[in-house]
Amino acid sequence: MDFSTIRNLISRYCAGEENWVDSRTVYIGHKVPPPGTEAYIPQRYPDNRIVSSKYTFWNFIPKNLFEQFRRIANFYFLIIFLVQLIIDTPTSPITSGLPLFFVITVTAIKQGYEDWLRHKADNAINQCPVHVVQHGKVVRKQSRKLQVGDVVLVKEDETFPCDLILLSTSRDDGTCFVTTASLDGESSHKTYYAVQDTKAFNTEEEVDTIQATIECEQPQPDLYKFVGRINIYLDRDEPIARPLGSENLLLRGATLKNTEYIYAVAIYTGMETKMALNYQSKSQKRSAVEKSMNAYLIVYLCILISKALINTVFKYVWQADPNRDEPWYNQKTETERQRHILIRAFTDFLAFMVLFNYIIPVSMYVTVEMQKFLGSYFISWDDEMFDEELGEGALVNTSDLNEELGQVEYVFTDKTGTLTENNMEFIECCVDGHVYVPHAICNGQIMSGASSIDMIDSSPSAEGKEHEELFFRALCLCHTVQVKEEETVDGIKRGIHQGKATSFYISSSPDEVALVEGMKRLGFTYLRLKDNHMEILNREDEIERFELLEVLNFDSVRRRMSVIVRSNSGELYLFCKGADSSIFPRVISGKVDQVRARVEHNAVEGLRTLCVAYKRLSREEYEQVCHLLSSAKLALQDRDKKLAEAYDVIERDFILLGATAVEDRLQDKAADTIESLHKAGMKVWVLTGDKMETAAATCYASKLFRRNTQILELTTKRTEEQSLHDVLFDLSRTVLRQHGSMTRDTFSGLSSDFQDYGLIIDGATLSAVMKPAQEGSGTGGNYKEIFLEICRNCSAVLCCRMAPLQKAQIVKLIKASKEHPITLAIGDGANDVSMILEAHVGIGIMGKEGRQAARNSDYAIPKFKHLKKMLLVHGHYYYIRISELVQYFFYKNVCFIFPQFLYQFFCGFSQQPLYDTAYLTLYNISFTSLPILLYSLIEQHINMDILKRDPSLYRDIAKNSLLQWPIFVYWTFLGVFDAVVFFFGAFFLFDNTTFTSNGQMFGNWTFGTLVFTVLVFTVTLKLALDTHYWTWINHFVIWGSLLFYVIFSLLWGGIIWPFLNYQRMYYVFMQMLASGPAWLSIILLIMVSLLPDVVKKVLCRALWPTTTERIQNADKLYKGHLSEFTPLSSLHAPPVHGRGHNEGQNHTHRRSVSSPPKKVMYTHWGGGPNYCTFRSFLPFGENPRLSGVGYAYTAPGPETSV
Repeated sequence: MDFSTIRNLISRYCAGEENWVDSRTVYIGHKVPPPGTEAYIPQRYPDNRIVSSKYTFWNFIPKNLFEQFRRIANFYFLIIFLVQLIIDTPTSPITSGLPLFFVITVTAIKQGYEDWLRHKADNAINQCPVHVVQHGKVVRKQSRKLQVGDVVLVKEDETFPCDLILLSTSRDDGTCFVTTASLDGESSHKTYYAVQDTKAFNTEEEVDTIQATIECEQPQPDLYKFVGRINIYLDRDEPIARPLGSENLLLRGATLKNTEYIYAVAIYTGMETKMALNYQSKSQKRSAVEKSMNAYLIVYLCILISKALINTVFKYVWQADPNRDEPWYNQKTETERQRHILIRAFTDFLAFMVLFNYIIPVSMYVTVEMQKFLGSYFISWDDEMFDEELGEGALVNTSDLNEELGQVEYVFTDKTGTLTENNMEFIECCVDGHVYVPHAICNGQIMSGASSIDMIDSSPSAEGKEHEELFFRALCLCHTVQVKEEETVDGIKRGIHQGKATSFYISSSPDEVALVEGMKRLGFTYLRLKDNHMEILNREDEIERFELLEVLNFDSVRRRMSVIVRSNSGELYLFCKGADSSIFPRVISGKVDQVRARVEHNAVEGLRTLCVAYKRLSREEYEQVCHLLSSAKLALQDRDKKLAEAYDVIERDFILLGATAVEDRLQDKAADTIESLHKAGMKVWVLTGDKMETAAATCYASKLFRRNTQILELTTKRTEEQSLHDVLFDLSRTVLRQHGSMTRDTFSGLSSDFQDYGLIIDGATLSAVMKPAQEGSGTGGNYKEIFLEICRNCSAVLCCRMAPLQKAQIVKLIKASKEHPITLAIGDGANDVSMILEAHVGIGIMGKEGRQAARNSDYAIPKFKHLKKMLLVHGHYYYIRISELVQYFFYKNVCFIFPQFLYQFFCGFSQQPLYDTAYLTLYNISFTSLPILLYSLIEQHINMDILKRDPSLYRDIAKNSLLQWPIFVYWTFLGVFDAVVFFFGAFFLFDNTTFTSNGQMFGNWTFGTLVFTVLVFTVTLKLALDTHYWTWINHFVIWGSLLFYVIFSLLWGGIIWPFLNYQRMYYVFMQMLASGPAWLSIILLIMVSLLPDVVKKVLCRALWPTTTERIQNADKLYKGHLSEFTPLSSLHAPPVHGRGHNEGQNHTHRRSVSSPPKKVMYTHWGGGPNYCTFRSFLPFGENPRLSGVGYAYTAPGPETSV
């Protein structure tokens, strides 16, 4: 049998190889088509189960252990533990095994609990009931049992359980209304259409008689694209084929609205639904600090191995002399002598490794885990991040990334519901230069006392009056709004308002609803569309009827929409509304200048503006229009192009009526938050599924784009006129012409000497940019690099019409760029989940669009404004605290183990421990652990208010500056210096002269205890010197741990413990304390050890203070009560000339390199310390577009850094 036969058999039994690749055939209701039509090939599809969890009951232990032992430290301690079990080592296996077991268990419990919550959420979704039509009856099933081909009944306000093709609805016209808030963030109603030939089947029995197949593409993640066809078998032989598009496809997660019920057939289920394909797989996120810790760990591992090697070599050099082989009382056994020298050397090497193993701080990982876990409660407990409206505060879903909040360089934010409240409000309209402002309208909520109209300017003339009424009628007719007469809430009919029936407007565009509601407040109420007639209630309470003849739908290229209507008197009107850029060129009369001035004024205010125009049509013109439209609509090839040409011919020679202004209310303090993030050195990108004009208006309102920002467009419209290659190179030349070879990162991003650029890109163009290079084409692969170069030089970027997976691709692209910046993504809908999972830090907003974003995020906050405190205060503190914790742990372990290394040179390399076993075990667990844990939880190097008011302080800790190699080397050398002082200080002070009062000499355990006592006091006092924020808890823990060491030593050496085989420490500590010289040496050695660090601190603060240190000094000077008129103009370090910016040299407390001149004043208004930052007192050089911002950035240049 040859391979082709095998392949044919496999393809026959496995649903057809070709079919599987290209398309799928779905049999509606699992009915076999009539005989003789086509071969019936049943296909296997996944069930409707959704899985977001990481572990199962069976794989949890092996998978979790594998993930944990991928950590270098855990793996290292496992090896050391095994070595201690296998060979005879100087210390007990418990010293390594117990801490390792504790870390692994705590982490496993934490991760297991988080995954159990995910399982719980999955089960809630998979077990919810759905209604399926079977044999003419409706049957209830669990969602997970749904299969491709099942006919599903969905009722109003229910969510679609999988991806469905709409067959019929309760509405006669075969339409249904859907909100896709959880998919693309849009809470507006969208219209979907049933298949023409099945829309009449309105009962279970009728639907069960449908015999049809659907051929469609295999599942793919694009939410806005679907291609398929339905073959309907009626009595005739040949089936009727109808095309299917995205307007027939109902997506999982969307909700049915304003439609009683629908019947639809399942075509994609479970993990093949478009929503599931847009989910990013959940991966373990690691912070930059953890990566630094692992790098330091490798360095210390190398130090450890080199120490063990040196000692092993010296041991055999020492023992080469026969006299020094072994002392006479410790003769080696014959078997030991006969072992091969390499085996003996290797065993000795391992024994030295175990002896020096304490240089790798296992307890650091326990402390870091505890610090992260306990520290995360400060976010949850923060009252300023509590939202009264929601009744909820911030949530921490993972505590592993706390310090990453202090390292963010790029912020990717969703727009609708994140920056905005997703609430459109009609602000004003302008008719022939007259401005009309209603009192208060907001999504149908009518405020009391708002019955009159506020009119600015003078009253219009008679002709103006006619234009005014025409304008109001145009807005009442030119839209696709649906009217809902009443709304049922919990079975109670809502809709009777002050004795009159109230209507609720719904539409695919919230702008349209706001405009129609605005007209209602101005006296013209749109009532309904009935029998193809639109009804309006005018100011005289008369109903006017207009026959709706044609709708020229809105599209993003034309940026306008039109309707053709016939009035009662038989007059034909074409009303058009659209963006000013698409209406003004088509206008031949009207008060263009006055209206244009008002439109520009409103656009600057960040309002969304639309212009309204009209023209009267004669009967001949109307017939011509009908002919043009019908021929375009019937075209099978290039239908869109022909329709666009027809619209272009029809929509011209308008008379301008006026313009409207609508506001998508920004969330409270959204603009202030974005401004603070900019000042803190972060770049903010807005990624939205919304259309370009809407998104751009929001960006202006939220101060992402400023008035003089030059907007660069990289959109489909532009790439149609020019090739993508040319557009990219044009933009690249534009941004680099002024900047030269330097990128925007070099500058503050707010400098007046440089043109501010903002980039707008849409989803289609992004796909083209991201496309991998074709074989043989040299330029394709460079697009990403050019695109990144343009983005780097733009102060803000707006990406519109983004599919959820594209949002994640953008984040991934920036993450992978050569600078490897830390990214943060924030959003509120299920469409943001992919980018939230992709970014280093994902933040979900507990918004109106469900909780999927909040559930999949690392942190969840009630409102966008809370991001400011989360990053500038919490992030700053977390990073400062954990960086000190990491450096301090390595420092204290060098101090601890280096004397042990030196001691080997004085004990014949015999692996004799310098310290007692109890001291070895408890040093990191008890004597020195609590002070640093407490420091890492409550230290505040700068007052919280100052951090909030001066966002530029965030730059001082950017790019992991406190964990750079120079700082690490400084701490290590400090540790080595202290260790040398401890050991040789003790050694020389008591050389030949150390006698107690009875003439007895000190022994090796007394020597070791003396070194250990100096060590414990020095490292604890070093931390006390580094502490800025003292509370009673600090005092209690620092002095308490020193006291505990003394009491423990007295008890350990003062009592004969029955469970010990030998007690080498008996009376040692008391004997040492009874000696006067011992007291003197302890005090002297502590002072000598701390001296270099104190001198360095004093000199640096006096000669090269950082911004942080200046603020600390000022705060101490006035004891937290800074005078109302104390100008602290020198708080921000002055520029140091002749020294360039070098990103590579990020020293810890990086000394101030150069900074824009700023004057800052702090004020105290009574009560607790309250700091206010005032604007620069320098009138010259102040950036005009930053008036009132709080700082004057007058010169480009490197940033101030700590």
